[in-house]
Amino acid sequence: MVQSAAADEVFHALSNPTRRKVLEHLSVGPATVSELAAPFDMQLPSFVQHLSVLERSRLVRSKKRGRVRTYEIAPERFKVVEDWLTARRRLWEARLDRFDQHVEHLKEKESRS
Repeated sequence: MVQSAAADEVFHALSNPTRRKVLEHLSVGPATVSELAAPFDMQLPSFVQHLSVLERSRLVRSKKRGRVRTYEIAPERFKVVEDWLTARRRLWEARLDRFDQHVEHLKEKESRS
């Protein structure tokens, strides 16, 4: 259940294109709020809301030095997404393998008749 709640938070944070662009920016390295906000045409309080969502989901973390807050990626939280996607991929790979075996069985059966 805890894992599910974490996945919900992370997928909610990733569901917004602005937040995904912020993560792309931060994948290059840490950045201040003003550096992150510069490419977006929105008021700073609205932009800071996006940063808050990212920080609550623990995809990013921030440090405040003086009046400047700097954000950076928190890579360990991406494991939640990776684990969830890996579980789905394994499930579908197993289903496709069984389907492939069934089709091969039908081909063999048809070639014998």
